[in-house]
Amino acid sequence: MAAHHGCLGPRSEVCAPGDALMGLLDLLRRRLRMEIAWLGRLDGGLLILQGLSGNAQPFGLALGCTIRRDAGVFGRVLAGDLPELIPDTRRDPRTADIISVQDLGIGAYAATPILDTDGNLYGLVGCLHRHPQPSLGDRDIRFLRLLARFLTGYVSDLRRMWEIRSRVWHRVHTLIDSDSLRIHYQPVIDLVAGRTVGVEALTRLPDPRLSTAALFRDAAAAGLGPELETAAIQRALPALPALPDDVRLAVNAAPSTVTGGLVDLLLDTGEPSRLVVEITEAEQAYDNPDLVAAVHLLRRHGVLIAIDDLGACYSGLEMLLILRPDVVKVDRVLIKNMSGDPVRRAIVAGITTIARETGCRVVAEGIETRADLTAAREAGIRCGQGYLLGRPTPDPRAACRSPFAFSALTRH
Repeated sequence: MAAHHGCLGPRSEVCAPGDALMGLLDLLRRRLRMEIAWLGRLDGGLLILQGLSGNAQPFGLALGCTIRRDAGVFGRVLAGDLPELIPDTRRDPRTADIISVQDLGIGAYAATPILDTDGNLYGLVGCLHRHPQPSLGDRDIRFLRLLARFLTGYVSDLRRMWEIRSRVWHRVHTLIDSDSLRIHYQPVIDLVAGRTVGVEALTRLPDPRLSTAALFRDAAAAGLGPELETAAIQRALPALPALPDDVRLAVNAAPSTVTGGLVDLLLDTGEPSRLVVEITEAEQAYDNPDLVAAVHLLRRHGVLIAIDDLGACYSGLEMLLILRPDVVKVDRVLIKNMSGDPVRRAIVAGITTIARETGCRVVAEGIETRADLTAAREAGIRCGQGYLLGRPTPDPRAACRSPFAFSALTRH
């Protein structure tokens, strides 16, 4: 990346361009015989580069770069002060002294506005070359305008996507910055001994009517999943000293969170051997050497590795093979009504057999009825979690006591 130029503004977050857009920009670049083709969205006084085809490094550009409207060629194109195409910017008196021409080394350009489906200005699409391109002419600008009209529907979808992601960014950062995330703790019970062996840290929002699961899904889609999960884990870890020595604290993390600095955070507690990392199935774990290395390092320091919600997604068996976990948590979808469903019982029996052969422990999630509890015990599952055994509570000590769970376990 080149040094900061006077025409460039601050970097911006952008969505990864789709294959369809990249294909069109590639076509435009080749058709006009230019070095790069680009799509830019206007945001106030900035043009944000959302798509780039070709080698943009010599221009000092990259995805997310912004060009100041008042310092560039493109602001003048939008204002009608410059034509949409100039084959030789250095010899043309209208462009020779423009800041962006000098700073970015633009020898030739073509750029035209893009409107959304409501007829509002979205931004521009165009091409650049570092050297003059005298062969550029009317046919090229007609092709560029045709492509811009074709992109109208595409950029409308991009705008909606950006608006949604912007709202998610604001919401997530407001929650993190205001320290509004709340942690509740739910016990994991030894179904034979009737005692608490662990507590899982569960994130709750200030407004109980809002869905925490939906927030985490939206944050992951906006690229903020690791940041939100890490903030929640940071909120949960101070409860560790309040737990009895024989009770572990479990935290949830997607693979990208595990590889994004979680190892240092957990090792800094000084008590990693009292922790469990429940790795969710929400992301593809296949062929991820960084995840495998992080898991091995955590395990060497005594952290137990669990696969969360096994049976909820297709990738569970893949993660089982790759990570060789210490714990598997059977999803509530399989546990619920297992007593009356031979298919559920068969699937759970297969999971417990695999666990027994590989030496890992099994936890049944979502035990809410006596029938669920009986079925889990009959399936050979040693540990369980669910409303029957103990509801989430903001007090980690209360989660460890869980008197309702003990009384439920001792009634036959």
